[in-house]
Amino acid sequence: MGAASAPVKVPLHSNSLRCRDGLGRARSTYVRRRPEDTVLHQVVREHLETFLAEARLRGGGEGLPRFVERELREFLTCGVLAEGFARFRCTDCEREILVAFSCKGRGFCPSCCGRRMAELAAHLVDGVLGGLPVRQWVLTLPYRLRYALAWDHQLCRAVLGVFMRAVLGFERRRAERRGIPDGAGGAVTAIQRFGSALNTNVHFHTLVVQGVFIEGAEGPRRFLPLPAPTDGEVARVLASVRRRIIRLVGRHGVDLEEPSGEAQPFDERLFECPMYAAIQGAAVLGRVATGPRAGGPVQRVGRDRYAAEITSTGPLHAHFEGFDLHAGVAVPAGDRERLEHLCRYVLRPPIAQERLEVGPDGAVLLRLRRPWSDGTRAIRFEPSEFLEKLAAMIPKPRINLLVYHGVFAPHAHGRQDAVRRAHEKILRHLELPIDPPAPAAVRAPVWLPGLETATGWIRN
Repeated sequence: MGAASAPVKVPLHSNSLRCRDGLGRARSTYVRRRPEDTVLHQVVREHLETFLAEARLRGGGEGLPRFVERELREFLTCGVLAEGFARFRCTDCEREILVAFSCKGRGFCPSCCGRRMAELAAHLVDGVLGGLPVRQWVLTLPYRLRYALAWDHQLCRAVLGVFMRAVLGFERRRAERRGIPDGAGGAVTAIQRFGSALNTNVHFHTLVVQGVFIEGAEGPRRFLPLPAPTDGEVARVLASVRRRIIRLVGRHGVDLEEPSGEAQPFDERLFECPMYAAIQGAAVLGRVATGPRAGGPVQRVGRDRYAAEITSTGPLHAHFEGFDLHAGVAVPAGDRERLEHLCRYVLRPPIAQERLEVGPDGAVLLRLRRPWSDGTRAIRFEPSEFLEKLAAMIPKPRINLLVYHGVFAPHAHGRQDAVRRAHEKILRHLELPIDPPAPAAVRAPVWLPGLETATGWIRN
């Protein structure tokens, strides 16, 4: 696995290692992250046991589900050398580095969620959506439904299926009106479980190819783009989605007409753990379930209590009785940079480390990216309140939060042709030859945890 040109040795400073090739160019750089120095790690480390004990006390001895407690504990081992590491050695310069193991958490770990975001975004751009025109459709749901979907993933997938059948059917009918029969659309959905204030907000970010694939007389499928939808069309899609979802969840015993803005919702049939149900319900409504302020609302910093509640609709945006649909963000064909930025946005982690700080009184302050309409610029949590919001964001094991639809579905007819078409558009945009390389020249990429991939590194 030796490099093509011999690297030059450089001194090792702190935890950094840099190898350079014969021309003096940097080949790879690794700087160990220090999670133990972050605010998030500090709060979890100092208050986790107290929080778990209080959860067991309030839950009558049952406490939180095992998978939630396990992810909270494993987060404290992520990136810490004392909890295990792998050793890497350069076969040319014989330098060695230690890379700590990660927790591979799916709920809130900034490192693991960030790595997963980067990998999936690159996969969507290079292997699925390519240089095709893409529009983002965002569906937000009423509070009562968010509470139900936070635990019942089968119901969540059923609601998502209703939404996607409406959107893809809308694209297909638009193509038929233009004389394009039998068109098939494609989409990818990221199921997000969080809001900007660490509240539980199950909603869907769907990247829909703006156009349809049609069967060619000879050869693979062809892609035909469609124009942007109008405000009226978005409103009609939302009305159809709302009507179908209400009918669907009604069969599952979820009554969306029940007022949930004042009282904390509770439904034993949807939850196996009463304490975790209370935490989820409080997270949906922006309230607190543990600590001395249990039952009260989260504390906002900078809010004007007398500010009027303002709701507004913009282009390609519709809101009706708790259902909200936005389709105003689009990426034109061939704009790979903007497409990757959009993919990273829909796959982003729930917490940005730089927005957290601990006050002199020990409270955790989460600064918002943008102030709310009532002036709120930050959310203040007591440590137990902050930990319960983290616990509410942890999904059940073995559930998919990235779902493919239409021609991009795993077993869809013509999926290979659709992906090949997207790949060809990328190659044309980059002015590269479209013909694929010979099989002997193709080599699977090697991923090393926490280390920038570079030829010449081997694992002991």
